[in-house]
Amino acid sequence: MIDEKFALLRTHRNNIMRYRRLLNTKLTECERQFIERRLSEERSAMEKLAASTFPLAFQIPAKSTETPAPETI
Repeated sequence: MIDEKFALLRTHRNNIMRYRRLLNTKLTECERQFIERRLSEERSAMEKLAASTFPLAFQIPAKSTETPAPETI
């Protein structure tokens, strides 16, 4: 199951790279809009798949305004 998700992530990554390369070529406005839309769809699909594959979210704790108590030895 996890291997299938990794394969899908690689596929999305490869598609994103291909669309980025295509955007660096000479395109008509219609072609450019199509590729930009596909690029956006691929990024969204990859983010959704990555979030479901790796559901952990690491948060940086907020800085405390309190001063820490001095340590005793």
